[in-house]
Amino acid sequence: MVQASETADKLDKLEAESIYILREAYKKLGKLGMLWSIGKDSTVLLWLAKKAFYGHCPFPFIHVDTKHKIPEMIAYRDRVAKELNLDLIVHTNQAAIDAGMGPDKGRLACCQALKTEGLKQVVKEYGFDGLIVGVRRDEEGSRSKERVFSERKEDDAWDYANQPPELWDQFKTDFPKGHHIRVHPLLAWNELDIWEYIRRENIPIIDLYFAKNGRRYRSLGCACCTGQIESEADTLDKIIEELKHTTTSERAGRKQDQEDSYAMQKLRKEGYM
Repeated sequence: MVQASETADKLDKLEAESIYILREAYKKLGKLGMLWSIGKDSTVLLWLAKKAFYGHCPFPFIHVDTKHKIPEMIAYRDRVAKELNLDLIVHTNQAAIDAGMGPDKGRLACCQALKTEGLKQVVKEYGFDGLIVGVRRDEEGSRSKERVFSERKEDDAWDYANQPPELWDQFKTDFPKGHHIRVHPLLAWNELDIWEYIRRENIPIIDLYFAKNGRRYRSLGCACCTGQIESEADTLDKIIEELKHTTTSERAGRKQDQEDSYAMQKLRKEGYM
């Protein structure tokens, strides 16, 4: 009972902090959009946004579609967007697709063209001052260097070596015109927190995360770059129990990470989500 109470207290605290960050961003920044990758983290973020603004999200959701996503992800995206009446922007870097860009050109080059450049196009086309993103510090190394309010300069570059301190929830929200801000309400959460919150809130989640025939996805991305793990976890309870004992990295199935150990830092420095 004590452990259950501690978990509930932790989730309450994380939820309150994330809602506070979302409201601060809405109050202090200009035109906002929220990235929705269809995965567990950004779906929890969607849920928190609806809580923060009493069921109505005052900004659009953005999906950068590489045209290489797992088909079930696209079906889930379209169904949930319709059910929740989301203002959804779907954008593809079509010029790169037409030029033949794909994972055969190198996974880092493919991510740069279809994800990083695609996201830059969205920011410029819609004039976003800030993007709300569902990254967590524990997910991979470069994300641990982020701040809750993280500045991107006019060329969308991220100076990860020059980040302002964020002490006692005092966030820098005043930035030069022409820069845009990445807002990270889930930065302090970990993978287990996400799943325990999904269970507590009964959040509808894509079923690719649940084991079928002894395998499941732990992290979702493009079909060509995302592998499954061996697992019998076919329920929320089993996933949570599995995570309490795993020693494997969450992104162990991502092939772009295997191609270059600094892949994410290189991509994020140039504007990747």
